[in-house]
Amino acid sequence: MKMKKIVKYIFLLGIATGSASCEEMLDVTPNSEFAPGNVLTSENGIKALLFSAYAEEQTQQNSRFLINNAEVSTDIGFNSGGGENGQLVHMINFTWDASLGTFQGDVWAPEYRCIRDANGVIENIDNVVTSDANKKLFKAEGRALRANAYMNLYNYFGPVPLRTSTLQVGDFAKATDEEIKAFIEDEFRTAIPDLPLPGQEEAYGRYNKGVAGGLLARFMLNTKQWQKAADASKAVIDLNYYTLFTPYKDLFMVANEQNKEMILVKQCKNEVDYGNWYMAGALPPAYKNSPQFPQYTYLPTMSNFATQYRLRTAFVNSFAANDLRKSLILTSYVNNANATVNIQAGDNARCFKYWDNATIGNNSGNDVPVLRYADILLIRAEALNELSAVPTTECFTLINQVRTRAGLHDLTIATTPTKEAFRDAVLAERGWEFYGEGLRREDLIRHGKFLSSAIARGVSAASATTDKLLFPIPQTEVSANKLLVQNNGY
Repeated sequence: MKMKKIVKYIFLLGIATGSASCEEMLDVTPNSEFAPGNVLTSENGIKALLFSAYAEEQTQQNSRFLINNAEVSTDIGFNSGGGENGQLVHMINFTWDASLGTFQGDVWAPEYRCIRDANGVIENIDNVVTSDANKKLFKAEGRALRANAYMNLYNYFGPVPLRTSTLQVGDFAKATDEEIKAFIEDEFRTAIPDLPLPGQEEAYGRYNKGVAGGLLARFMLNTKQWQKAADASKAVIDLNYYTLFTPYKDLFMVANEQNKEMILVKQCKNEVDYGNWYMAGALPPAYKNSPQFPQYTYLPTMSNFATQYRLRTAFVNSFAANDLRKSLILTSYVNNANATVNIQAGDNARCFKYWDNATIGNNSGNDVPVLRYADILLIRAEALNELSAVPTTECFTLINQVRTRAGLHDLTIATTPTKEAFRDAVLAERGWEFYGEGLRREDLIRHGKFLSSAIARGVSAASATTDKLLFPIPQTEVSANKLLVQNNGY
């Protein structure tokens, strides 16, 4: 069964459980096999709970907030206009606080709901009437999902309460930094052996060895555990399954979904509740068409938001003239008055990665990448460089695979002779490769440039302080949990 066919089922499960508190179990009350007494002992019941955990990680519409949160606070993204600007302007100016809704609604709540459901699977799986192989698989998926949820929470908030059972109710203190890092790593490592090889999972979108191994590699990189990052990324490469898709300009098209570069995505359909809403915010005012994208057809039935998801001019100008990845950036268009509008300057160009000619209203069908094979190559290149006195031959082999697809010349030891030069090169490469995918904030933080970059583009030094390397825990959570201490500076 294709994941596209079951995604609606998964999302309905997610909606059904979405309003429950983090401590509650899935509330399923039909009158047959899902009766309250046996829902967690039947295979279908435990799969329903597992798919509910998946659903919480598949919040498509909110992916536009996660992309923008991670980009408008950096040297890549900008925003103006519409209701969303009321939130995003705080990200731009580093004036966010614990009351900002995105921290609760787009991150904390869905991640902890995923954790709740995964906990339910893990602690009940031994009582389920199913094969031993299924028990191992479902438990491994639950562990990997739980690890990913905690990794995402850690990326935003640092250490958070470590809830590992549905029986842990009431107030709960944060784990220590070492405790939560060790837990995330151990969960991924425990899950990987019992997950299927990529391409052998029951349905597209369910976790496999490549997904869990790739997420582990990213976590090791972001926590600067260089050898572990290098080893985990190599394990994914050695699966000999993933490859770079060509050409880059077609990588994100609906017609090319499920290609072997996409390791993990947020799956989208051009239907209400399941769509990718990013393009509705990326379209400039009164957009009609553009000679840059003659294959794209704008229809009156498509939405064009008042809010504007924009790219910073300095970032757009940083691309080499022959970089093929720049071809997915809109810099000029024709408006409804048939006037040509140049948006190259003024932090006004647009990311057009997610265009779908079949968009209905806000809802494009383009999947949103969470983890791509290009990321795995660059993770290993960066980690190996940090482990060496100077960049190694393999560092160049890895980064040049990405650059070759982009139409760029190879980097060499002659052009990039030092560890510091290669470090800067890989950071720049990641910006050009992953714009519009929500990775820039964590990249700049890891490279120690998140705050200095903000100050350089005009953010007040009084606002861009070290406390801003973490976001605040949602105030609603701090108020509800007397043991939960707010992050410094908030």
